[in-house]
Amino acid sequence: MGRDEFDARMQIQLPLVLASVAGSVDVIGLVSFKLFTAHITGNLVLIADQLVRAGPPKVDEVLAVPVFITAVAAVWLIAKLSGRKGPGLVRLLLVLHLLMLTAVWVLSLLEHPALKPAGLRAGVEAMIAVSAMACQFTLLQIGIPGAPSTAVMTGNMTNSVLSLLELLAPGEPIEKLDNGRPTRSLELIGCFFAGCLAGAAACSWIGDWAWSLPVALAGVALAISR
Repeated sequence: MGRDEFDARMQIQLPLVLASVAGSVDVIGLVSFKLFTAHITGNLVLIADQLVRAGPPKVDEVLAVPVFITAVAAVWLIAKLSGRKGPGLVRLLLVLHLLMLTAVWVLSLLEHPALKPAGLRAGVEAMIAVSAMACQFTLLQIGIPGAPSTAVMTGNMTNSVLSLLELLAPGEPIEKLDNGRPTRSLELIGCFFAGCLAGAAACSWIGDWAWSLPVALAGVALAISR
């Protein structure tokens, strides 16, 4: 495989697969733990609402924020100590990402977190899932500079709309256009939503085995990096 082809796979194909991972993890995490495992923003909103209107927030929602921060720092430290950069670093962190999601899957089969989402064991599983997503976001930031977001679809939707408006409007554009941006953003939104749908279907059809879906997708992401 040529270098250009490999870079294209890392820059284009990998974020699409990881967007599907984020969508499936967020839905399955919400069903299993009643927690947004891929969206810290959602947990901050829930915490604020509960503090003002509904009493003390859930422990898992509060813990998700410092756990995410700690996981990002831990992944950064692993990357720093490894001495790797570029594709080699991405592969290393994708292995870590896959291992954490696999741990959540195995624990879900053993503990059935959906039956007691507020329990201690379910909380531990939820924090591992949060850490896996922190690893995913960090590996994109430090391993693939300029990679788009694979979870915050608001930004991707905004990019798509603005780019399409600039393409259709007469006269000088407000900003310099990247002609490929609308397509890439729409592809990411589609893959994220497909992951959400697949995650919801997996929860309905295979229960605790639903976590096998993001594990399989993470395996595909690792294969792409090779």
